Amino acid sequence: MSRPLRKLGFLTIGLFDGDDPRPGHEATLEIIKLGEDLGFDSAWVRHRHLQYGISSPVAVLAAASQRTSTIELGTAVIPLGWENPVRLAEDLATVDILSGGRLNPGVSIGPPMHYDKVKGALYPNTAEAEDFTYRRVRRLLDFVRGEPATDFHGTEGFEVFSNRVEPHSPGLASRMWYGGASLRSAQWSGEHGMNFLTSSVVKAEEGDDFAEIQLSHIRTFRAHHPDGDRARVSQGLVVIPTDTATPEQKSKYLAYAEKRAPRTRSPQGPARMLFSIDYVGSAAEIADRLHAHAAFREIDEVAFALPFSFDHADYVQILTDIATELGPALGRR
Repeated sequence: MSRPLRKLGFLTIGLFDGDDPRPGHEATLEIIKLGEDLGFDSAWVRHRHLQYGISSPVAVLAAASQRTSTIELGTAVIPLGWENPVRLAEDLATVDILSGGRLNPGVSIGPPMHYDKVKGALYPNTAEAEDFTYRRVRRLLDFVRGEPATDFHGTEGFEVFSNRVEPHSPGLASRMWYGGASLRSAQWSGEHGMNFLTSSVVKAEEGDDFAEIQLSHIRTFRAHHPDGDRARVSQGLVVIPTDTATPEQKSKYLAYAEKRAPRTRSPQGPARMLFSIDYVGSAAEIADRLHAHAAFREIDEVAFALPFSFDHADYVQILTDIATELGPALGRR
C-alpha cells in the first residue's frame, strides 16, 4: 500500500517571452499564489540559464515570499556549476528570512550545460580549474550551516565583520535538498544529511524499469541518511488530471504526452537516462496508477511537475484538479 500523501506540491518552469519578459514572470507569481489559495503545501520553480525560463529562481521566490504567507517555496533545482557558494548562501538565507522560514533550496552538481560554449563568459580565467563535484555542494552546506567563511571577524573602524555568511538562518540547513537521478547521488545526499528530490528522469544503472530504478534510489538514500526511513524524499512526476478540462484541453494534453512517449521506452544516450511517462487522465485513474508505482508507494511528499509549454488557463485547471481531486484520491487530508 502507498503511504498517505502528507505534502502536496507542484513545480513550474516559469516560461516568458524574451521580448516582453514581465508578463511571464508575473504569471509565475500568480500561479504560486493560486497554489497557496488552493491549499498546496509547496511551490517549486525550475532553473534555466540562457533560455526563456526562470534564470534567477531565488529572486522570483523573494517576490513570491511577499505575495504569500504559508506555502513553502522551493528550487528544483539550482545547478551549482553556475553559482558561487558563498554568494548563493547569502541569497538563500536572505530569502528564507524574508519568507519566514519557508524556503526549500534544491541543488545539483555538474558542469554547466554547454560548458564549452559558456565558460568564457562564466569563468574566463578559471574555467579549467573550477570544481563541479560534490565538494561544491559541501561548501554551500557548510556556509548555510554557519561554518566560518573567513578567519577574520571583529570591528574595523566603524564596521563590524562576521566570520560566517550573514544573514544566518538557523533552520535553513534542514531544508536543503539534493536533486539526484543516480545511486551515487542518492548515497551522497543521504550521507550528508540532505533531503532528496527525485524527478521524472533517472539514470538506468540497474535495469530499464523506471519505478524500480527510482525505488532503489530512495532506499539507498534512506539507508545512508541519519534519519533512516524518516528521511524526506519528494517525487516530481508529470501529472495532468483532466476532471474539469475542456475537450480541447484534453486533446492538447494527450498529444503532449504522446509526443514525449518515445523517450520513456528505453534509456537515452551514453548516460542511459530514462524518463517517466506523463500521467494524463482523471484524478481517479492517475491515483490508481500511482498507487501501483513502486517508488510512489515509498514516499509521502510530491512536487508534481507542470508541463513546459501550456497556457496559463491550462495550469489553473491542472492545479485546481490536483488540489481538489487528485490530492484527496492519494490520501492527503
